Amino acid sequence: MVRFFNKDEEDRIVAAIREAETATSGEIRVHVEVGARKPALEVAKRLFGELGMDQTQDRNAVLILLAVDRREFAIVGDEGINRVVPRDFWDEERDLMQQHFRRGDFATGIELAVQQIGRNLKEYFPYQSDDVNELPDEISYN
Repeated sequence: MVRFFNKDEEDRIVAAIREAETATSGEIRVHVEVGARKPALEVAKRLFGELGMDQTQDRNAVLILLAVDRREFAIVGDEGINRVVPRDFWDEERDLMQQHFRRGDFATGIELAVQQIGRNLKEYFPYQSDDVNELPDEISYN
């Protein structure tokens, strides 16, 4: 399997996920899709279920999907998030990622977006003392 990120970049992204999840009970995953035949948003919605992200207790998972061959990405939040956040909730993260992606700095774009998602979700889904990490923090590839 071809890795899009090198070891250092993967470590930075995973560390950002773990740090973000200390602020919120939300769950964040990053997935890299190689060879996607459909638009990133469509792939992300399908993968959301396949990765079990719709099974979290509070339905507060977030998937960042990077479709490298199509040069597209998507951010998908579960229904628990979408029910309580403003309609433009993901625009800031999208813009932040695009800014870094244009320079070819994909790892930093995702790392910063993950940190920002953690801070922003904290308002709606604060970290609880009995919080359980319901989803893997590692980057998944397909």
